[in-house]
Amino acid sequence: MSDPDLTAALTAELDEMLREADAKLVARFPGDAPTRQPVHTVYVPADRYDADLVARWGEEARTTLTEHEGALADLLGGQADEVLPLVADKLASEPIEDLRVDLEDGYGPRPDDVEDGHVDAAASALARTRLEGTAPPFSGIRFKSLEAPTRARGVRSLTRFVDGLVSEGDDLDGVVVTLPKVTSLDQVAAMVHACERLEAALGLAPGTLRFEIQVETPQSILGPDGTALVARMIHAGASRVTGLHYGTYDYSAYCGVAGPYQSLEHPVADHAKLVMQAAAAGTGVRLSDGSTNVLPVGDAAQVRDAWALHSRLVRRSLERGYYQGWDLHPGHLPSRFAATYAFYREHLPAAGARLRAYLGRTGGGVLDEPATARALADLVVRALDCGAVRPAEAEEATGVATAELLALARPRRA
Repeated sequence: MSDPDLTAALTAELDEMLREADAKLVARFPGDAPTRQPVHTVYVPADRYDADLVARWGEEARTTLTEHEGALADLLGGQADEVLPLVADKLASEPIEDLRVDLEDGYGPRPDDVEDGHVDAAASALARTRLEGTAPPFSGIRFKSLEAPTRARGVRSLTRFVDGLVSEGDDLDGVVVTLPKVTSLDQVAAMVHACERLEAALGLAPGTLRFEIQVETPQSILGPDGTALVARMIHAGASRVTGLHYGTYDYSAYCGVAGPYQSLEHPVADHAKLVMQAAAAGTGVRLSDGSTNVLPVGDAAQVRDAWALHSRLVRRSLERGYYQGWDLHPGHLPSRFAATYAFYREHLPAAGARLRAYLGRTGGGVLDEPATARALADLVVRALDCGAVRPAEAEEATGVATAELLALARPRRA
């Protein structure tokens, strides 16, 4: 028989020994963020962005879908009848979930006065659409890197953009900036410093400015001492880092992969993304896969082939726990949403049945662990967030209310 006094004393001793470790665990690994994660980020060069861009992309995407609906229906197979109407609704109501006005590779080097003009115009247009309620739920810019050759220009654009939004009365809720080509832990620390300085100068609350780390150099994955530097970058971000975004083509090129073989499914990409996945687990930092540069343009066969490739890559990412990716063209939107919706709808019945069995303790064909139940609930929550399933469908499948699903899917450490 155990000694209650010994048990109590030993517990108290261990509590004291582990107090600091407990606090660090909660701070560093609080659990997944309870907020919605977009299924994609659309990158648009700053000189092509204006207040009508989202509506224009939606219209172009709907036109492409109308002209080539049969091709997408063939790719969807038996799911076409239920998925295609949902895709059409999405393209009409929210064609872009996350928008990044690009001032880096997609924009290129420009004279300072030209880039200044594009930054100012982008900030004004984005603030206006956000205040009007016509902007995507998430938005921001990708500025030039903090490497020495581009640092001054990057800081200049970042400062002008944030100042422009604030001047228009924007509260910056849902605004994220992308820090590209990160090659050192010091650059992340420098970005935190820049955010603090901007907040102080513009009268913003501490912690308002958030940023993503773009993993597109091998130095982000493997540091000079052989450690996984990306894990340290997350924690050096002082709770400002919201995401890790994989940069398909820069990373592959840096690793020496020839142009024809650069892809988000190349082995070097899979290695980088597995390290990113392990580094981000439990931190609340979200992951995003990269893009495909094969555009759905040209004749019917070219569009179908591009959609087939994109659909396969989107599904591949989803199966591997990467629930977000980049899109570079309006024609990518139909295949992005079609592949995403088909994935979630395909798995909803089984996920719902397993959740019912787990929560009802009724057994069933699969004995799920609590962690797996959280993952099943998270799948349903993600399906709801992007519009793949309706709340009534989710509740019917799982027997659980939406709020309860969210609490199960994304618990936070206390």
